[in-house]
Amino acid sequence: MPREAISAPTKRPVFQLQRDIRISFPSTSLSVRRALETVIGSLAALSLEPEELGTVELVLAEALNNVVEHAYGEGERGWISLECAHRPDGLHFTILDEGKPMPDGIAPIGLRIPLPEELDALPEGGFGWFLIQDLSHDVQYFRTGDINRLSFRINIGVTLLPN
Repeated sequence: MPREAISAPTKRPVFQLQRDIRISFPSTSLSVRRALETVIGSLAALSLEPEELGTVELVLAEALNNVVEHAYGEGERGWISLECAHRPDGLHFTILDEGKPMPDGIAPIGLRIPLPEELDALPEGGFGWFLIQDLSHDVQYFRTGDINRLSFRINIGVTLLPN
């Protein structure tokens, strides 16, 4: 009985960003939306799947909106700096701001919240940190002087190494 040929999984071509992405913008909701558009547009060079781009957009939106809403808060304005570097192990992001530090100087754990029977009973908020930590890796927060620094890696756009 002849063996059927087994083909190797299809690997998509490996693309690289020409240079790291670095942008600074005011801490407003509108500026966050524009920053997200800039980053997602810049990542087009990597030919990522729509789901991968959606993951990047979701994690960045949660993290950046947390800066606007909590680090700076209502009526306070400042600047946010965002860096993205494509490395063999994924996309590395760093977010810097001069807002208030996180409570107790540490990032929230982001525990999974049990879903209630009725969706209307869902609490407002509390899901962002769970999403950030669930969809990314190597999440680190620290404050140096007046600067908050949040960094994380999203495991997409990885370079496939030969076996």
